[in-house]
Amino acid sequence: MKLDYILGLADDALIISHRLGEWCGHGPILEQDIALTNTSLDHVGRARSLFQYAAEIFNTLSDQDKKSYFSSVALLNLVNTGENLDEDDLAYLRDTGDFRNHLLVEQPNIDWAFTIARAFFYDTFNFYFFTELVKCKDETLAAIAAKSLKEVTYHLRWSSEWVIRLGDGTDESHERMQTAVNELWMYTGELFLANDSDKELQENENGPDLLSIKHNWAERIKAIFEEATITLPSGTWMQQGGKEGRHSENLGFILADLQFMQRAYPGMEW
Repeated sequence: MKLDYILGLADDALIISHRLGEWCGHGPILEQDIALTNTSLDHVGRARSLFQYAAEIFNTLSDQDKKSYFSSVALLNLVNTGENLDEDDLAYLRDTGDFRNHLLVEQPNIDWAFTIARAFFYDTFNFYFFTELVKCKDETLAAIAAKSLKEVTYHLRWSSEWVIRLGDGTDESHERMQTAVNELWMYTGELFLANDSDKELQENENGPDLLSIKHNWAERIKAIFEEATITLPSGTWMQQGGKEGRHSENLGFILADLQFMQRAYPGMEW
């Protein structure tokens, strides 16, 4: 259903924003520290818009569907009291199995090269994905995509430049960049695996065709890697499961940090 689709997009934005936000105050130089913080805020803004839309759709479901949709006891308690959910509930009260983000975005930073490689893979995907999503018949999704595309265009330029800088830099920077690319490559295949919600939106509302995006993505990745003197990994086996709620242990640690205040003090507001 469309709700699954929207939650997947929102979760990707929320989790990658948290990962990038972990660099705040720890960036290699002040300029890049600020750049990553601003990029993180771009993702948070997109997550908020998508969670708002997801909450609107969830609140129109039947009582029976609401009670069976999430595994979170905290959300079930809200549903049982007849309360409508909002963006904060969806971000802070869902359990790990309720999240639908790609496995790529939850992978740890490890070092600067890993952060850059993960961002580059994801930014490249987002650029082509939102280029197609602006054509969607769903006006809300199309509007979110149009705003996001402006931001993602900058994100992609930034991460591409860093891939080239590290890959074609010193021996150490090249080695670190190549290692990061090799380690994260197995998480890229899931970006193009269409589930039922992807197929439904594509067929009914002119949603993005992930297979056509994959071709453009691969060409862009190859071109930047050639300039960066980075070898394209040859492995074809790919991790998957994030879009169905099967995650690595990394997501649990992220949520323990992200959701602590709301879990410890239910209903708190700034």
